[in-house]
Amino acid sequence: MPPRRSLTRERVVQAAIQVADRGGVEAMTMRRVAQHLGVEAMSLYHHVPNKDAILDGAVDAVFAAIELPDAGNDDWREAIRARAVSARTVLSRHSWALGLMDSRRNPGKATLRHHDAVLGVLRRAGFSLPMAVHAVSLIDSYIGGFVLQESNLPASTRKDVEQVAGDLLEHLPPDEFPYLTEVIADHALRPGYDHTSEFAYGLDLILDGLEARRK
Repeated sequence: MPPRRSLTRERVVQAAIQVADRGGVEAMTMRRVAQHLGVEAMSLYHHVPNKDAILDGAVDAVFAAIELPDAGNDDWREAIRARAVSARTVLSRHSWALGLMDSRRNPGKATLRHHDAVLGVLRRAGFSLPMAVHAVSLIDSYIGGFVLQESNLPASTRKDVEQVAGDLLEHLPPDEFPYLTEVIADHALRPGYDHTSEFAYGLDLILDGLEARRK
């Protein structure tokens, strides 16, 4: 039998993330995290004082996984777009974190570093302080809202979309719902349609609007 790995704060936090990925933030209890690690719950308290500390650590780890905007990139749109795409990818894996990311009273260094880097890109690009704050709020609300909506969709693959849309179209009276019928038949079911591309389109609209108000 291989020797048991020693327990550390990092292992506790990573275990908590894995538990939440499977069962949501409600599953992230001291008991379940301990079960995941194969230890007694009391042993966790040698590394984290309470559940709040685990939540703080988990949120900070999620922020650490998101790509920081490139401070050396002179194109602020490109830097913010890359960060937004990374945030969407990470949060799609950890959608339970959406309701926690702005609620922690003891943000970790990765969280603080992330926010500072995003604000830095915008301020160096010429955004006033109020506009930089508006931009962060708008972009993050868009990312969070898109991930939340995407995580609740009944279809995740092209095959799923075709099945769901086809079933809906079959029972949709076109004279009663002409515009929905049009969207499904002439848009969603057309070859090459990819609902995941909507993220990039919406993000570009936001960046266009921010650029117009940058000065």
